[in-house]
Amino acid sequence: MTRHLVRAPPRTEFSMPRKLQFGRVLSATAVCVLLLACETRVEPPPSSESDVLRARVVQIRDDPSFAVFGTPIAARQLVSDFYARRGFELAWTAPAARDDLLLAVYESEADGLDPEDYLLNALLAARRQGEAADASLEVLADYDLLQTEALIRLLYHLILGKVDPKSLDPSWNFTRNVRVDDPTAFVEAFIDSGELYARIEREKPQHEMYRNLKAELARHRVIAASGGWAAIPDGPTLKPGTRDPRVLDLRARLEITAELPGAAPPDALSYDAAVAAAVSAYQARHGIDADGALGLATLAALNAPVETHIESIRVNLERGRWLLRDLDPTFVVVNVAGFGVYYLRDGKVVWSARVVVGMPYRETPVFRSTMTYLVLNPTWTVPPSILELDILPEQRRDRATLARKRLEVIDRDGRRIDESSIDWASATPENFPYLLRQKPGPDNVLGRVKFMFPNPYSVYLHDTPSKGLFEKSERAFSSGCIRVENPLELAELLLEGQAGWDRAAIETTIATGKSLTVGLERPVPVLVAYWTTWVDRFGALQHRPDIYGLDAKVAAGLDAPLSFRP
Repeated sequence: MTRHLVRAPPRTEFSMPRKLQFGRVLSATAVCVLLLACETRVEPPPSSESDVLRARVVQIRDDPSFAVFGTPIAARQLVSDFYARRGFELAWTAPAARDDLLLAVYESEADGLDPEDYLLNALLAARRQGEAADASLEVLADYDLLQTEALIRLLYHLILGKVDPKSLDPSWNFTRNVRVDDPTAFVEAFIDSGELYARIEREKPQHEMYRNLKAELARHRVIAASGGWAAIPDGPTLKPGTRDPRVLDLRARLEITAELPGAAPPDALSYDAAVAAAVSAYQARHGIDADGALGLATLAALNAPVETHIESIRVNLERGRWLLRDLDPTFVVVNVAGFGVYYLRDGKVVWSARVVVGMPYRETPVFRSTMTYLVLNPTWTVPPSILELDILPEQRRDRATLARKRLEVIDRDGRRIDESSIDWASATPENFPYLLRQKPGPDNVLGRVKFMFPNPYSVYLHDTPSKGLFEKSERAFSSGCIRVENPLELAELLLEGQAGWDRAAIETTIATGKSLTVGLERPVPVLVAYWTTWVDRFGALQHRPDIYGLDAKVAAGLDAPLSFRP
């Protein structure tokens, strides 16, 4: 039912002067004052919501500190343009739209966001005044402005994320194609759609990973509201087959997160097969060697408070708002923090493998590119960073370094240079005019295949002769490039359907020992990303250590006051 507002008649701000008595002699000064007063026009007070809105918009444009219901308008330009476009008419006349906005703001917490960024309490207070039967024109205008500001803030964060990833990583290149030619029309279409809540929901990432992370956030918040979990006391490592009072604490901890059935066993102190299996599964989900024993690393992970998990889920939901949109159905994605690589075809994972990534002081960068070719039996040209940090210092200490690493010195024309003719003691990256190159072979640092996609970091996916590192639970050992387990499987999938390039042809070419470049008829997008918490394709929540210390920066941005990006 439409509510009819009953408004008091406009208040008169200025009263006309009483009838002047001219039967007295006035001073010259008094006459001047009188004449000025008579010539001054008194502006009538605003007579409609449009008049008040127009005045408010002028204030918003001219005064950055201007506030409605105690809230400064952050989207000053867009709010001003929005109401000018509408001829300064109220936008939020439909009760359903007002209800939808309030619900969407309230539920933003389920996305790991803070409803106060979207003015939840201010909206509630303004609603009580703005929907009162005797609401003034000023209150009606301010209530309308506040709702528009709240919607703009919410859409901004749902579409782009609250934290600017470029402020954390200046080389960030995951650009988004946000197709909003006219922002004012975009906002107006939402308000006038008759389905505001549904339209807002559609602006969230629709990817399964995002939805699953939201479900885990809700589950962990329920656990937190119930008191979380108690820490398991310190003590010696517990192994399958032992009996210990601490097993009771371990069982209670695993039951809270539904990783161990709650039925009491005959011997609750026994570290039995069920406990060992639950611990092994927990270790696997947290990137810990899955030996089924309660050692120091497993104990630390189990004792991390539920609030730590909630923060990690919030951080990775924010990454989802950055990344989980406009994805090609077929692409290769590397999760640096998860030490894994995946090949998706038509949106489904068809292959995955373990990877080795950059050490904490030589981080593998986060970026996107497109793979256009691969090289079988690649040569390796030492990149500038490794030349500076590794090869030149080692060669100065030990002149046999190049020979041991099978590195040749070549000039820019590809001619071999006698290494003994170089003054290694004074060689620096700035004055070294040569390249160092390693020939193809089984001990080449790139192995038998490398996957090429242009990027400014000289970072690629490639094979490696150091296969043993894939057995480690944490695999941050490289100088930045991404070493791939079972890379020939990936090469076979990428070349599938390409004439003359089945698995047998790949292996035959490798056996020749000669380097060969193979172009991809279907270039494949490559995403190098960083996820510390995610839900895998089997529905299991995965956690990994924040090897590069990036989560805290994102969390700080989520908790910081709202600001729009330049």
